[in-house]
Amino acid sequence: MTRRRVMVFSRFERFWHWTQMLLIMTLLFTGLAVHGLHHTITFEAAAGLHSWSAIALIVLWLLAIFWHFTTGAWRHYLPTTQGLWAVARFYAYGIFKGERHPYRKAFWRKHNPLQALAYLALKLVLFPAVWITGVAYLTYNLWADPASNADALGWVAAIHLLAAYAILAFVVVHAYLLTIGGSFWHHLRPMLDGYDEVELTEAEAAYLSERGKLP
Repeated sequence: MTRRRVMVFSRFERFWHWTQMLLIMTLLFTGLAVHGLHHTITFEAAAGLHSWSAIALIVLWLLAIFWHFTTGAWRHYLPTTQGLWAVARFYAYGIFKGERHPYRKAFWRKHNPLQALAYLALKLVLFPAVWITGVAYLTYNLWADPASNADALGWVAAIHLLAAYAILAFVVVHAYLLTIGGSFWHHLRPMLDGYDEVELTEAEAAYLSERGKLP
């Protein structure tokens, strides 16, 4: 096995990642303004920007779903128990003792077991929850009967807000993890130029070189 710099994240993945981050941060910023937690912008401006950012994010998610299934990239998010407890122990205990991260990144498996599980929950639970309740909120007048669904909007708003705060917690933890187990730049760089260091066999290196994945 030899460590080589490999094109792990494609151009679309990087575009999707940074555009998604920008839209999520915009939604969190405007959502907090709508709830009156800050007054940096007016309620009308916040509500309008929140709605348009939500529509843009839904379009981006649809493109990402199509890309993941047509390229087979969805396999990177399949959860596995192999190595899961070792990684969980590392983050809960080993990291504070200076232990080495137990997971070695591979081209065929970009995310460690804990990352894959967290990203899968994000994509299958939190994102759909925010998406569905957001659309329900925007189209409330089309489906709700005020006489018989007086509390419906309150429940929709509560679930939407809870999912949004859960996504905010994920963003905070995600940013924090960039500061451990290596330098901040070491973790950030792959999402800028696409290349990361992975361990390869000679056969894997030859295969990836033919496909233009090695610099």
